[in-house]
This record gives sequence, structure tokens and C-alpha cells, in this order.
Amino acid sequence: MTNLIKLIAGTSLLLPGNFVQARPTKAEKAATPNIVFVMCDDLGWGDTGFNGNEIIKTPNLDMLAGKGITFNRFYAASAVCSPTRASCLTGRNPYRLGIPNANSGHLKTEEITLPELLKQKGYATGHFGKWHLGTLTTQVKDANRGRPGDSTHYSIPSMHGYDTYFVTESKVPTYDPMLKPAIFDTEKGESLRYGWKAIEDKSTAESFETFYWVGEETSETENLDGDDSKIIVDRAIPFIENSVEKGQPFFSVIWIHTPHLPVVANEEMMNEYGSYSYREQLYYATISAMDQQMGRLWEKLEELGEAENTLIWFCSDNGPELRTPGSAGPYRGRKRDLYEGGVRVPAFCVWPQGIEAGQKTDFPCFTSDYLPTVVDLLELDFPKERPIDGISLTEVLKGTKAEREKPMGFRYLERLSWVTQEYKLISTDNGKTFELYHLLNDPGEQNNILAQNSELAAQMKANLMDWLESCQKSENGEDYKIETEK
Repeated sequence: MTNLIKLIAGTSLLLPGNFVQARPTKAEKAATPNIVFVMCDDLGWGDTGFNGNEIIKTPNLDMLAGKGITFNRFYAASAVCSPTRASCLTGRNPYRLGIPNANSGHLKTEEITLPELLKQKGYATGHFGKWHLGTLTTQVKDANRGRPGDSTHYSIPSMHGYDTYFVTESKVPTYDPMLKPAIFDTEKGESLRYGWKAIEDKSTAESFETFYWVGEETSETENLDGDDSKIIVDRAIPFIENSVEKGQPFFSVIWIHTPHLPVVANEEMMNEYGSYSYREQLYYATISAMDQQMGRLWEKLEELGEAENTLIWFCSDNGPELRTPGSAGPYRGRKRDLYEGGVRVPAFCVWPQGIEAGQKTDFPCFTSDYLPTVVDLLELDFPKERPIDGISLTEVLKGTKAEREKPMGFRYLERLSWVTQEYKLISTDNGKTFELYHLLNDPGEQNNILAQNSELAAQMKANLMDWLESCQKSENGEDYKIETEK
């Protein structure tokens, strides 16, 4: 049987000088679906067509939402970005992790992350776009916190289970992400904070003073022109192609900066919204550009024959920024609020092989549910001693579960809330005073019913305080001590 390779039951018998990677069977692939986490930055609940927006064109997001399950009541774990991102990878409230705000704390190596768990299951792991869970260099000035000689919050993706990454520490312009204009057209509303029309003569541009990092103290210098969401997907697609070629399931995190300020778009993108104000044109165009890349990603998955067995989660990291055209829909509040508009975000999940298309659910869930759901689906090992705040959504994805038993706790600076299937108890002054809302009857949070439901409010407050105490113990490192002692 010289030079013959026999494939038996999905394994390969290798003879000298030959190597063939056995392709996984259909059953094996179904047991290890590809997983893609897509998250936008400051995208409001009402900024997508599938949630009713009639101005911003998001045909690809709308198409994908229709192929799976749309969450009418999906929450970011915090009212700002870094904390929410930490919850996605750990299943834990960011308060437990010491990441209470944007540009604060960092993802610690003691945390158990989804990429680490999935690597043990044979997954290729890649992270593309925004990181915002620590600094990415100790040698140069970079973005919000990176400084020469400062390793206080140094925490790069490869320290947390990622094989491949292409990431920025924090925000970048949504077009030509490494550049900013020397002069802004202030009469039209351009500014360093809000955004500008894409720079035509790049010889006049200045550095935005941030980098895309691809390795330890290694930044990318090529293919950094144009729409930032395309630049990100340009890196995610080769990672996916390489994984498929190797017959390896993949976990790809794609955290797109859009529509975080500064919003930047070229003239062609803006012309699609020419009847709106200059600032609206910039904002709307960036979202449509991102939507195009979602369509491109899906087309690539179809081309590779992987679309049916790829589990795609889509959401935003918090509500829309203040003083932008972003929409929180009918909900009260915006980014930095724990009222619904600050944390209820657009979201869907697609998995053609495992989820029935055309579903919509009012089941309350949030980004801390990602990890326990994947752990449940793939039967991954996770220590029972470690407190997590999320739950598995596997029954929700099947359409067989309608009510959430485990409440969701939120804390952002002085703001606290405790959310159940029906009610929200909320404080904006660190627990000195509270409000109570019946979210099913009053999703806009207009009618404070605390006075008429004092016993319910007292019980919810007691539960909230117990949860805060548990989070404080985690932040103090007690979870790590328990596992070390065992």
C-alpha cells in the first residue's frame, strides 16, 4: 500500500512522507459549529431595519435577522463598551472583573474566556476590530491608554486564548481609521469628536495616534485605507478561509467600531442619504457601510459551504451616543443610562442548521448569556465554583422557553438596576433612591410604580444587594482563591 493513505472513520492513516488532514464528517461539524460574534459600537436599538428603522438601509442585517431569531429584549451588560465586551467573553458581569467603565481595568489572565475554552475543543480563534479590554503596547503612545513603559493594564488577545488578532485599543475613525484632518469644516458640523467627510488629499492628513495591532508590539501598516468595517472584515475572511481549509471549526470575534464617534464616510456613501443633514449623512452612511460588510461575510460563508453550520450572534455594546442621530427606538435613555435605551440593543442569532428561521422572542437576555450558551451547546468544561451571571439560551433558540427565572443585575458607576421577566428596579444615585417599572406594560419606563408595590421593590432591592455583594467578592479576587486552593 505504498503512497496510499486510508481514511478510516474520520481519521487519517499516514505513511512516510505524506500528510493529509482528514475533513470532518457532517455529524462532527454539527457538533462543533463555527461561531461568530459580531458587535457594533454605540448602535441604538432603533438604528436597524429589522427593528423598524425606515431611514438607515440595513438590508443584510435584516436578511440575517430573518434567517434566525431576533431578540426584542436583548441587553448589553453595561451602558458603555469595555464592560459589555468583558461580559461577552466571560459570562460574568464586568463589575466582578474590575472593568466598571470604558478605559478602566483590563481583562485578567485569571479569567476563563470563551476563546480559551474553544481552543480546548479544537477551534481556531481570532479577534478582529475593537479590543478595549486593556492596552496593547508598552513601547509607544497608542490611543487612550497605551504609553511607553506602562504595563499596568497591558492585556493583549493572545493572553486570553486567541491564535490570531487584528485589533485597536479603542475607538478609531470609521473611514481611514489611522488618520484625521488637519482642518475641519466646522460650518458643516465637522469636529474631531463627531466626525468628518473622508479626507481626499491624504498628504494633508495627520495621525489619529492609534494602531491596529497584530502581535506583541507589532502593528499593521498595510491595507488601512477606506471604510473601517471593510478593513476589519478583510482580516476576518482570510482567518475563516484558513480555518476551513484546515478542516478546523472557528471562533471569530468581529467587533466593528461603527457608529462610534468620530463617524467618517466618503462622498459616495454620504450621497445615499443626500436629503438629510450633513451630520445625519455621516452617521447613516457608516451604518450602511457596515451592513454591506455583513452581507460580504455571509456571502463568503455561503461560498465556503459553511453558512448552514455557522452560529452568528449580532448585537451592540450599548445604546446610542448622546447628540447623534442614533435612535433608542421607543425606549428611555441612551448610552451611559441603565434605563432601557442605554442597554437594550438590536440583536439576533443565526444558525440555519440549528435554529428555525423567522423567530422573534421577547425573552429577556444579555451579553453575559453568550458564554453559558456556548458552553451548554458544545458541552464544554467550566468550573462550577466560578460565579457567572448569564444563563444558557439553548432552549430560547429552540423556541421552547419564554420566561427567564434568573434576574439580570446591572451596575454602571452610580447607577444600579435589577431586571426580572416583568420588572425593573433602578437607582441613579447608588441605591439612595429607587424607581420600579413594569417593563411588559410600560417598556418606555414612564410610570414609576414603586409606591404601589413596596413589598416587591423591597424584595428586589434585597436581591440586588446580595448580588452586589457577590460581585464585590469576585472583584476582590475570591473566585481565583477558591480555585487555587482546590
